[in-house]
Amino acid sequence: ELPVHQRADAVSSLVYEANARVRDPVYGCVGAISYLQNQVSQLQMQLAVAQAEILCIQMQQDPPAVSLPTQIDHHQDHDRSLLLSCSNINPQLLAAGFASSSSNAIQDPLKKESLWT
Repeated sequence: ELPVHQRADAVSSLVYEANARVRDPVYGCVGAISYLQNQVSQLQMQLAVAQAEILCIQMQQDPPAVSLPTQIDHHQDHDRSLLLSCSNINPQLLAAGFASSSSNAIQDPLKKESLWT
């Protein structure tokens, strides 16, 4: 009942789902989707850590802008506390903590082989 131009996509989808079910009889495509969602989450965390590191490096290299005398002390204290917090960033620890917090994703059956072969 599908239009002719959608039939090839429908067959490809059925073949993919059948192959996923053969590889993982319990979870099938849901396992593949879960694995990919976990990967996206880990990459988003790595991106956030990298962006934080870039911001910290920029803050260390760029001198604070000169502002009104009443605001200088406040800005210097803020910049000092920001630099101290930047020096405490541990990307490996953050990434490892994020990976362990998302361990409920189904990933073992799909890690060892390609999803699309």
